Amino acid sequence: MRTPEGSATLMVESRPGDGEVRAEAWGEGADWALAQLPALLGADDDPSGFDARHPVLVEAQRRHPHWRIGRTGLVMEALVPAIIEQKVTGQEAFAGFRQLVLRFGERAPGPHERLWVQPSADQIRAIPSWAWLELHVDPARSRSLVTAATRARALERAAADDPDVADRKLRSLPGVGVWTSAEVRARALGDADAVSFGDYHVAKDVGWALLGRRIDDDELAELLEEWRPHRGRVQAYVAMSGLGAPRRGPRMSLPTHYPSKLA
Repeated sequence: MRTPEGSATLMVESRPGDGEVRAEAWGEGADWALAQLPALLGADDDPSGFDARHPVLVEAQRRHPHWRIGRTGLVMEALVPAIIEQKVTGQEAFAGFRQLVLRFGERAPGPHERLWVQPSADQIRAIPSWAWLELHVDPARSRSLVTAATRARALERAAADDPDVADRKLRSLPGVGVWTSAEVRARALGDADAVSFGDYHVAKDVGWALLGRRIDDDELAELLEEWRPHRGRVQAYVAMSGLGAPRRGPRMSLPTHYPSKLA
């Protein structure tokens, strides 16, 4: 991770038999990463006001009684991959982000040589337009990434904001809408109310699990309203249940008009 104090590698080991979590960190940001560990593991999450109500959610909560929503406190770390994931297949998004990290990032500190840290805001601003195309990141997304990088310091401060304030700040960026803001708030702020409206699968999966049929985003918003401010928790429990809508359509093919193929 790239912390406010520098890059860090964090290794976390769960020891349920001892009731302990042990962690070790390396790099300039090691102390910050260790101090952030409780929040990362969900210590700041408060599910006490959540009423599962629906049998699917009750069962998911029973199966995962200790699950909590963690927060990284790192906005750019969440925003960069979220922008890359916009409106493309998962395969293309993961490959593009991987190449971005390997080409323009840096090796992570510590003894694990295969770990890398994603590029800093300064490094992202310096990436030429043709290089983004080689990463299969189109001009609309690369412009959003570069714009976000120019405002990185202000965006990082959003990690301490109320989620509604953070949402407004994120959506003030060109190319950052409801879906991208929700993905960032869920990861960086641990926002239990962040719902990925506009996602290709979320509305259909939640509708299938809770109503037995596919629904659209408008119906999803109406359905989840009774769980506010825990709507994102409902989305997560549905994903844990594995009861999403069946995937029956053909897979989207990768585009072939970019200058090079992704590894």
